[in-house]
Amino acid sequence: MRTALVTGGAGFIGSHLVEALCEAGWRVWSFDKEYHAPAHKNATRIVGDVRRFAEVDRAMAGVETVFHLAAEVSIPFSYRHPTEVFETNAYGTLNILVAALKHKAMVVHTSTSEVYGTAQYVPMDEKHPIGAQSPYAASKIAADQLARSFHLSYGLPVVTVRPFNVFGPRQSERAVIPKIVQGLLRSAELSLGNLYPYRDFTFVEDTVRAFLLAADRPEAVGQMVNVGTGRTIQISCLAREIARIMGREPDIRESEADKRPPASEVDRLCCDTSLAKRLLGWEPQVSFEDGLRRTIDWFRAREDILAGP
Repeated sequence: MRTALVTGGAGFIGSHLVEALCEAGWRVWSFDKEYHAPAHKNATRIVGDVRRFAEVDRAMAGVETVFHLAAEVSIPFSYRHPTEVFETNAYGTLNILVAALKHKAMVVHTSTSEVYGTAQYVPMDEKHPIGAQSPYAASKIAADQLARSFHLSYGLPVVTVRPFNVFGPRQSERAVIPKIVQGLLRSAELSLGNLYPYRDFTFVEDTVRAFLLAADRPEAVGQMVNVGTGRTIQISCLAREIARIMGREPDIRESEADKRPPASEVDRLCCDTSLAKRLLGWEPQVSFEDGLRRTIDWFRAREDILAGP
């Protein structure tokens, strides 16, 4: 039985990955700062902090592959707490890499399209210039470069998966699609940040499949691989599309409090999936509308449960 440690396994993408690994027959440990019920009955939960090496070291003993997803991912949080974000995302990644080298484990490292900043050309391939526009993005660039350096310096088997905007069930409301869905479930008025940016959204099941493939492709070792759809939608159009599916006619407004600082806003992201297709044999399978409908259904069911009988 193959063994895996998933850091951040209780998170949005991590919990879906834990389920997929268990269903594929892996033995899985989920490593998180707080205890949460396992995402799958066959997974084992470990409480620990990636910032503390001893806890990472103990968790990694006997593990074949580490899927490293633990991170502080909120961009607004990174404006207020840049030190904490850097310690978790960069120093935490360093601990993962050092422990993986000690225990001879492969690392599937998670990046983010935010490291590119606003698109200088589209679609954006892996050679697109890097340009942090937030402390969060800067911390992830540091983490990515640490992962690359451990592969080049020590021969550590590392694959970096760079997802564009992921969405689906269980996602936090701080992300734009859950925020829109939850807002429309509660009110006819919808308040969002900037409405003009364009994003490339991928359903979470497709993103998770890319992680699984990355762990199984020897030719992917040492590579950074973009994972997206190559299709974009403006946030204002996204809100109207979700409203259409939900049968709502909302009053959509921009909220100054929810906007990024002007120079920090990433105006456009659009993924070039050529390398993922060639290297991993990956391409998205869930259509955007189907993914939205499945996400909306999940949030509706959750609202019903919270409302009670």
